[in-house]
Amino acid sequence: MDLFDGLKEKIKGQNKTVVFPEGEDLRILTAAVRLAKDGLVKPILLGSESAIKDAAAKEDLNLDAVTIIDPSSYDEAKHQEMVQALVERRAGKNTEEQVIEMLKDVNYFGTMLVYMKQADAMVSGAVHATGDTVRPALQIIKTKPGMSRISGAFIMQRNNERYVFGDAAINIDPDAKTLAEIAVQSAETARLFDIDPKVAMLSFSTKGSAAGDMVTKVQEATKLAQERDPKTPIDGELQFDAAFVPDVGASKAPDSEVAGKATVFIFPELQSGNIGYKIAQRLGHFEAIGPILQGLNAPVSDLSRGASEEDVYKVAIITAAQSL
Repeated sequence: MDLFDGLKEKIKGQNKTVVFPEGEDLRILTAAVRLAKDGLVKPILLGSESAIKDAAAKEDLNLDAVTIIDPSSYDEAKHQEMVQALVERRAGKNTEEQVIEMLKDVNYFGTMLVYMKQADAMVSGAVHATGDTVRPALQIIKTKPGMSRISGAFIMQRNNERYVFGDAAINIDPDAKTLAEIAVQSAETARLFDIDPKVAMLSFSTKGSAAGDMVTKVQEATKLAQERDPKTPIDGELQFDAAFVPDVGASKAPDSEVAGKATVFIFPELQSGNIGYKIAQRLGHFEAIGPILQGLNAPVSDLSRGASEEDVYKVAIITAAQSL
């Protein structure tokens, strides 16, 4: 089954609500209407109601199943409730006046809808930078219990092959603890996409074949990840060929239940993760789906500013599935 066909089956009929802070953007608007028509999510568009309706009319889009909220004319009582909730959440870091200003930003407003459980998830980034999407999520939704960082994974898909690459988007040089968290988060993402997680902690060394601080970090991260998630096969340090090729894995790490069979690949830092997924994408002709933000208390996804309507549609499906 195609990855997205499987996700559609999971979310259809679940009435998951996804807020789109950039509701006036035609790519967002078109994708939201399509998602509603297909019965996959209940979209909330933020923006000027008249601007959204005018754009929909020009494109002959039906907005009957789409909710529109204009933050500038939001119900006064609901707005005050949101202000107070954000003041409390910020725990003295921002005054009420500052919070009122923050909520003029559609990403803060949308994040608060998720935090207050008026939406299940949020998708933004079509016209905003990554920081504009991620910052409110970290300040308000925050990380899951036991997690100190978020991370970004890519699903790499080619025909019937499907793998998880992490972190290839967020953490520049994670320490051993963060790398262990990334491994656990990525295994969870794998299960969401019906990938049986066998997690390889990647290095330029396999089982002590080389030495150095970079190798030691991966060895420590492997132990921490195994302790945090003992039910998931996690092993390292492994070179990529030892993790991926059965014959090489059997030769270099014969006692490993991951070597030669890995489906989740954890890169030691962002540089190698970013390079690795782009090599697979461009030379190996894999489709790179993501980045999928991992580790948040509620799902928020960051689009590329070059995203197409199809990209928005697919990212919304993934984000809704994360909220199940």
